[in-house]
Amino acid sequence: MKNLSVLITGLLLIFYCITGFCSTTDNPQGTQQNSTDEKTLNIVSSPELNSLATNLATEYERLNPSVKINIGHITDNQIIAGNNISFISESNSETVNNETVWKMAIGRDAIVTVINAKNPMLNEINRQGLTVEDFALLLANSGKTSWNSLIEGGSNTTVNYYFIDNEPVISDFASFSKSDLSAINGSSVANPSDLISAVQKDIYAIGFCKLTDVRDAAANEIVAKIKLLPIDKNRNGRIDNFENFYGNLNAFTRAAWVGKYPRELCGGIYAAAPSKPTDNNTIAFLTWVMADGQKFMNKNGYSILASSEISSNLETFASTEATTTVIEKPVESKTWAYILIVLGVIALLFAGAVGYFRKNRSSLLDEDISFTPAFDENSIIAPQGLYFDKTHTWAFMEKDGMVKIGIDDFLQHITGTISRIRMKEPGEMVRKGEKILTIIKDGKQLNIYSPISGTIREQNQKLNLDSSIINSSPFADGWVYTVEPKNWLREIQFLFMGENYKEWLQDEFARLKDFFASSMKSSQAVYAHIVLQDGGELTDNVLADFGPEVWEDFQTKFIDTSK
Repeated sequence: MKNLSVLITGLLLIFYCITGFCSTTDNPQGTQQNSTDEKTLNIVSSPELNSLATNLATEYERLNPSVKINIGHITDNQIIAGNNISFISESNSETVNNETVWKMAIGRDAIVTVINAKNPMLNEINRQGLTVEDFALLLANSGKTSWNSLIEGGSNTTVNYYFIDNEPVISDFASFSKSDLSAINGSSVANPSDLISAVQKDIYAIGFCKLTDVRDAAANEIVAKIKLLPIDKNRNGRIDNFENFYGNLNAFTRAAWVGKYPRELCGGIYAAAPSKPTDNNTIAFLTWVMADGQKFMNKNGYSILASSEISSNLETFASTEATTTVIEKPVESKTWAYILIVLGVIALLFAGAVGYFRKNRSSLLDEDISFTPAFDENSIIAPQGLYFDKTHTWAFMEKDGMVKIGIDDFLQHITGTISRIRMKEPGEMVRKGEKILTIIKDGKQLNIYSPISGTIREQNQKLNLDSSIINSSPFADGWVYTVEPKNWLREIQFLFMGENYKEWLQDEFARLKDFFASSMKSSQAVYAHIVLQDGGELTDNVLADFGPEVWEDFQTKFIDTSK
């Protein structure tokens, strides 16, 4: 390492000496170059995004005094004309769906349902929520559906619903609830103010609108006398703890960000232009919006982008900057000669460094530098034809009527490589929801519960010799038991298959993030890198490096609550 340090030090000294000489040659009097030339950006926004655009522009100008940003309102010929950057939402469907227009997502909006804060059934509504089937019933029977059809203990009062005319809100909700759009005949109003007024006057009403339509910008809350109506996303007849985020605006926008809210009801906020921006001023502004500017999304009632979307957008601009050259003033040929000399010296030193690293690669490997991949929905394998349970186990009936069961890919990604397991013996009876297996990693353990009822007929003996097979092949060689089922036809009605399982996993990732957010106290901030990578993605094998106390917490607050 000593030789390497000398090599790097030499590189830096040569670089600074030559570049310093170049700068004094180009500017012999040592005068400061003019860096305060004003740069102007033009932004136009649709009316509902004007506050967001203004806040972003004001903050960017504060951080960059040499930049002037002009804000205007969108007209039909402005939206894709000239050098304007347009801020648009899904309501500008013609532009959003126009493939010839360049656009980039900068945030997320949400379509919501609201009710009167004085609804006499408010407590029951908040406790039960409405399911996708409830919305389908309501939309299909305007003026005929009563509250007792939607919630247990509801009154016989008819539910009137309102939506804003010429908005895609009701069509998106129709798509979400798989309703016939042509059959919807609720009360149409002209604008958000009329919708708010209608719901405030009718204590039994429901309103369909965008989140920003009912947001009080000054208070950063929902407008007075109106409440968000909870959606029972997992359709179990109650608002579970991980679904209970409708009480205030900040909780709601964060929940929409992590995927707790139905994704079908989340739309995009876009920056659009006639073609992909290539000038450095515009790229610098949009790059800032992707980074520090994201905090202004929540402040304006929107949700921030996922880290993967942010990274993708930044990569787009990185490639643009790499191919864009801006020359602000002439450079004398003598300076270029010095630059070429510097580049030549760097090339020689780089070649020496490469040789050094190759020669010493074995010692560098001893430093145990590793990269932990991200853990998200795309990481999970979910074979078709298998039934999955909320306890993160799976079941599959063989041709002989016996059922193989094991743990799912989600759970083994969380624990990391399993070092030992404890299994029940053949002949033992198990009931659905009873402990059937204990998985152990370096002395830390989790109890796993059975997805079905029946009699264990066979253990997978391979797991006694190599428990890590569960990690490498959870659905094939890593099966755990063969079980003779007792109530197969009835119990599979409570299991997931295919797309239903994948949709449920979205809620599980939201629950997982919530678990670590609540478990990581300020005194445990040192462990934050174990949970989240840069950009907010969960790390793979996220539980592996924590101590037994966190595993016990995970057992009681995550695994046991799923039974």
